[in-house]
Order: sequence, then structure tokens, then C-alpha cells
Amino acid sequence: MRRLRWVTVVLLAALALMQWPLWLGERGWPAVHRLRDQLRAQLQANERARQDNEALSARANDLRSGAQAVQGSARSEMGMMEPDEVFVQVLPASSPLPPVAAPSAPARKPRR
Repeated sequence: MRRLRWVTVVLLAALALMQWPLWLGERGWPAVHRLRDQLRAQLQANERARQDNEALSARANDLRSGAQAVQGSARSEMGMMEPDEVFVQVLPASSPLPPVAAPSAPARKPRR
């Protein structure tokens, strides 16, 4: 009887030693869950980057395809305007900045 008890204890200890790496080892369940979370975050970042790439590609195609897109981009991003246009800026009454005068365009002769 005593011998059977020792065999049981030894077998239980061996089972515990085999289970140790699965539950508490560096390649165990906690590491698997951590890696799954990292994978999920990376997949989300990849999807955001893919969407950004598609938007940039569409914008690049628009800029390549027409002068309207180039003019619109120059107007909005660089503040450019055509020589016969007048620049008007309306500031809110609560604005702390004084109005800025628009650069004057050179006078053009009327077309005949």
C-alpha cells in the first residue's frame, strides 16, 4: 500500500512538472494570449495603413489626371490664386489676430 502511495505521488509530481511550461512557462498560455493581442493590434494597424495608402493613391491619381485637381490643391494648401482673382478673408469678430492684407496682383491689360 505504501508503495502504491509513492507511485501515485511520483506520477502526480511528473504530471505537474509537465503542465508547468504550459501554464506558467515563457511559451505557455499567457504568452499565446499576449501574442494574439499583438497580432490583432498589428492587423488593425495594417488595415489603417491600407486605407491611408488607398486614399493617397486616389489623390495622386487625381493630381496626375487633371489641372483642376492641381489648382484646387495649390489653392487650399499653398494659398495660391490666379492673377485676376481677388482674395477676401473674413475673420470672426472674436479673432485676436488683425486682418492680413492680400498680396496685390500686377495690373493686367484688358483683353480685346
